[in-house]
Amino acid sequence: MKYIIIEDEQLAAKRLRQLVEELRPEYEFKAKFDSVESATISLPALSYDLLFMDIQLADGISFDIFDQIHIDKPIIFTTAYDEFALKAFKTNSVDYLLKPIDHNELKNAIEKFEKRANTAENSEPQIESTQLEKLIQSLNPKGKERFVVKVGEHLKTVETQEIQLIYSQDKGTYLFTLSGKRFLVDYTLDKIEDLLNQAQFFRISRKFIINMSYIKDIIAFTNSRLEIVIDHFDEDQIIVARERVNEFKSWLDR
Repeated sequence: MKYIIIEDEQLAAKRLRQLVEELRPEYEFKAKFDSVESATISLPALSYDLLFMDIQLADGISFDIFDQIHIDKPIIFTTAYDEFALKAFKTNSVDYLLKPIDHNELKNAIEKFEKRANTAENSEPQIESTQLEKLIQSLNPKGKERFVVKVGEHLKTVETQEIQLIYSQDKGTYLFTLSGKRFLVDYTLDKIEDLLNQAQFFRISRKFIINMSYIKDIIAFTNSRLEIVIDHFDEDQIIVARERVNEFKSWLDR
């Protein structure tokens, strides 16, 4: 088995390689990359069977790699940030290990990879619902606590609990707060969705993420959709997409 390490911390990368060599001396180390850019450029030309991938890299988040190149090999994520667990399992993830890497947990992850490699499931890795529930429970229940925004020449913080909804408009992403103000942020709606507490925030459409605490009213709308009313927001109708209505109702009724 050939493996690659994507990790920007030299000591962490060295320790991980040592652990793999102890557990599987027959495995062949192919390369190490410390950035989104270097991995994106070099991975397509390399032959390998397994990726060990940190999430926070020197020039961004490793998920950015998937936006630029196709990766269909199994991945064992290694990171200090458990808030990314759910997004990790939307990829070809075998396991998700928190730093510092535990010897036994790494052993279990490698065994899981080997078992999967010897089955037909290798081409389409599946995550059991019990695993997913365990991951959800392990996440920081508060999610991201605040956002840094620019106001003129100044920086300020916006507490997540003060955000009534987040929406996209004219290729920008905005936070709409309890005070009725909106702030432009340097995130896509997809990335913000992964950072928030999913018990509190829900993505109702491609355009809107809403905070449960500030739903003033829910009204039946055309084509089996729903309209959400939130105080002071009158820039556009807040509509739950038809394909999300049932999931939204379940989220409300949990």
